[in-house]
Amino acid sequence: MPARTQVYVALRDAIVRAELEPGRRLSENELAARMGVSRTPIREALARLRDEGLVVIVPQLGTFVSRISPQAVSDAQFIREALECAAIREAATLATEDALTELEDNLRAQERADDHADFDAFYVLDDDFHKALCGLSGHLMVWSVSQRAKGHLNRVRRLSLPVPSYIGEMIAEHRAVVAAVAEHNPDEAESRLRHHLRMVLREIPRLRSHHPDFFEEP
Repeated sequence: MPARTQVYVALRDAIVRAELEPGRRLSENELAARMGVSRTPIREALARLRDEGLVVIVPQLGTFVSRISPQAVSDAQFIREALECAAIREAATLATEDALTELEDNLRAQERADDHADFDAFYVLDDDFHKALCGLSGHLMVWSVSQRAKGHLNRVRRLSLPVPSYIGEMIAEHRAVVAAVAEHNPDEAESRLRHHLRMVLREIPRLRSHHPDFFEEP
């Protein structure tokens, strides 16, 4: 993986996890020293993150981690729901026993992550789960297109994980989706997935009250 890609992925992940918190000023020199690279890949990564709305460049002031935009979250949710719900219909038709076994393995790993309150591990497993469902549709571009739009939504998803019982509820919904896919029932699979994908939106008021500085003003 090229250095500029590694830097981009690392910075994007740090922003999603709020390790680089909203509103923080980013110094190219400090980031380069911290990551052991020159300023060039840092500059290129920040340009990509700016295009995704995760950083903002303010003339004369510098580059800052953007605050979470509810409108951007809503837009990303619309795109994600449209793409993944279309894909799950195909997945429910095409899913093989081997594919269902892999999904069950992922679900068991999610439960282990929940038992250990390992939020970072669960976040990755959750992404892997949805990526696998998209892959089962046979339309490999669905996941990558959805990912490009999900920067602000991913930040909300990650912030939601420590909420009590939230991960357990997500796993239960994941199991309902898999059950519908296993029954080769496209209508039920789509309905279950659509309900599941909207879970995160209900957490925004709570997250805003707990982290008011993380969000744009209404």
